[in-house]
Amino acid sequence: MNPDVKIVQQEVLSDNWYRLNKITFDYRTATGEWQRQAREAYDRGNGAVILLYNKMAQTVVLTRQFRMPTYLNGNETGMLVEACAGLLDKDNPEDCIKREAEEETGYRVSEVKKIFEAYMSPGSVTEILHFFVAEYTKEMKIGAGGGHESEHENIEVLEVAFADALQMMANGQIRDAKTIMLLQYAQLHTLL
Repeated sequence: MNPDVKIVQQEVLSDNWYRLNKITFDYRTATGEWQRQAREAYDRGNGAVILLYNKMAQTVVLTRQFRMPTYLNGNETGMLVEACAGLLDKDNPEDCIKREAEEETGYRVSEVKKIFEAYMSPGSVTEILHFFVAEYTKEMKIGAGGGHESEHENIEVLEVAFADALQMMANGQIRDAKTIMLLQYAQLHTLL
């Protein structure tokens, strides 16, 4: 633990969908002075995300679904094109992303490669996201995908030419950070 941070109080502000905490803490600055600060932190657990790619066909599998926070912040339709992702729900990241890929896209992948992990919004959200890539073929398609109805998921599965996905990123049709990071990784590492 960091000796320059002393948590004074934690208060739960909301425990509806996920948990929103207010943390009051003392923080020792570089000058040695102690300052009392308060921050809110949203804890939704950790997650995993995957880019499914087909090297032979030069395609990637993405999803499209409604995202209320984007709608509230200027996304006129609320629809967002994303890589398949989900919360760990007490699974290890690899098992989670294999499950999510099957549920959301209909593809059953057995081999995934973890490429890195990152905090996506460290100023307010505790989540660490584990990033994966996996090659897919038509033979791996075992279902329609679309997510779980019980989780109120209504996910459209998109198979997109990699060149088109890069163009969608460039023209603002893809504005999801995790998806942009994975597409750029695929481009830099010449996966496709």
